[in-house]
Amino acid sequence: MLVLGIGNILLQDEGIGIHLLNFMERCFPAFPDVTYLDGGTLSFTLASDIEEHDHLLVLDAVELNAAPGTLCCYENEAMDHFLGTAKRSAHEVGLLDLMDIARLTDHLPKHRALIGIQYQTFGWGEQPTQRVKHNIPLAGRLAANVLQKWEFEAHPPCRPLRQAPKLEIAL
Repeated sequence: MLVLGIGNILLQDEGIGIHLLNFMERCFPAFPDVTYLDGGTLSFTLASDIEEHDHLLVLDAVELNAAPGTLCCYENEAMDHFLGTAKRSAHEVGLLDLMDIARLTDHLPKHRALIGIQYQTFGWGEQPTQRVKHNIPLAGRLAANVLQKWEFEAHPPCRPLRQAPKLEIAL
């Protein structure tokens, strides 16, 4: 599973994905088979990282036309639709290109999700705005829930018991 944080931490809320990635690495380091990757402001060199994983979780600043700090989670086709409908992610063009490369090479991750936070501003500064910063822990828990769901699907913690054959007693 690949967790890809996107953004530039020198531009306040533009760095949401990286700040969220750092939170995930600190608070949820024990997920098995998870690679945390700082994708910066995206590059085509990330295509091979995406293609190597069946699970991709993207963390980014998004445009939801909502109050700053508002969270979203889109999975699989809903993520594809969200990215393709309008300028929704601060890094949408690069992210769409990377997803298209994976799709064209038949390596699009089977499971993919986008956790986003509505940004307020992309002004100079190394910290996100207060409304965004306040919701990073909540977004981190949301991302951890997605990873946990994927982990349970891959390795179910409990398997149903085989039903014992019925015993018939003749009286």
